[in-house]
Amino acid sequence: MTTHPAPSDFEVRTNATYDALMWALSRPGLPRALPAPGQVGLVEALLDRECNVHCAEPELAGFAARTGAALVAPDRADHLFFDRLPAADVLQRISLGSDLYPETGATLVCNGTIGAGQALRLTGPGCNGAVELQLGGLPDGFWQMRARVLRYPLGFELFIVDGARVLGVPRSTQVEVI
Repeated sequence: MTTHPAPSDFEVRTNATYDALMWALSRPGLPRALPAPGQVGLVEALLDRECNVHCAEPELAGFAARTGAALVAPDRADHLFFDRLPAADVLQRISLGSDLYPETGATLVCNGTIGAGQALRLTGPGCNGAVELQLGGLPDGFWQMRARVLRYPLGFELFIVDGARVLGVPRSTQVEVI
């Protein structure tokens, strides 16, 4: 008989967070429940000592440093965490990957409001036709700047965190402001 150790609370939480993130990217625009509110769970699930991270909030940066990830400038980060994005032009400075390695594009995590704010229509892989939703809390011109900097397959993955919910917008998703 084979026995396996019971997973710790940390393992259960990080696995559930990672699962929510993957489902959020595979079904763009559809919010997923997180096991705990805020971005700390995403830091736990995504970062390790092989990651370069930029955290705009000092408290979250301290937590990210404890994962072993290197704290770097936004243009060198694999993962970027913002409470609130300061301006849409931050998108001009983040990694979009390369023609040989498009998967090395950054992952951008920021807080927002799901279900209120700007009306959007998402289309592309994972969307059943089109997904219409409202998102608030992003800087003016965010979606227009995103459209200017993306050159699929180059781009970045986006997670919007609203309390204990997360919404994913992969680089392959087209976003129209309606």
